[in-house]
Amino acid sequence: MPAATPLNNTLDRQLLIQLGQRLRQARKAQGVTTTQMADRAGIARMTLASVEAGEPSATMGTYVRVMSALGLSGDLVLLASGARQADGQAPMKKVQARAANHDVQDLQSLMLHEEAVAMLKKEPALIAHAQETLEKWRATGNSSSRVLWDEWSVILHRRDWRRALARTRRSNELRQASPLPVLLPPETRARVLDQVRQLKEGVDLAAATPGQHHAVDAT
Repeated sequence: MPAATPLNNTLDRQLLIQLGQRLRQARKAQGVTTTQMADRAGIARMTLASVEAGEPSATMGTYVRVMSALGLSGDLVLLASGARQADGQAPMKKVQARAANHDVQDLQSLMLHEEAVAMLKKEPALIAHAQETLEKWRATGNSSSRVLWDEWSVILHRRDWRRALARTRRSNELRQASPLPVLLPPETRARVLDQVRQLKEGVDLAAATPGQHHAVDAT
């Protein structure tokens, strides 16, 4: 089975994150536990966690299963049939990252790391550069980050990229002490920062060009 294609477009990633948040909120509003929801959808709890985190590693079919289990299939019908356009309802026109600074910073850090991990998969020799950066940081004697740097040593050694890209509190902490972004070419970093800036201001889907956005062109 081929590996899932990573979503490097920041707008696409934010849409998945927002979908995952909506599904988690819907589950909680219905008073359903993660175990119960996983059973209803016929998936593992870890897979449900990936869906609620808006991770691109979860398949489209898995998202559909969770939406159906939550009684949200009507949204899928509207999307698949184009009924929103047919009956004159206005589709969503703007996507915006949540205003809280930490939300925007987390998204920016996540996107930079997804770019860095994709680069490391293509050029594994760069892992040695990340390890060298960790050693230089350790030499500074900053004890507050030493535990995180030790975890990064394990991640790099095992190439445990999922741990580096997860949307958990610990993974967020790890990304704040990460050597990966320093490996990125300046143009890649600038592109990600610009995409996040635009998303913070709000991206008009109707005005987005195919180069800026490709995930919702069919809506």
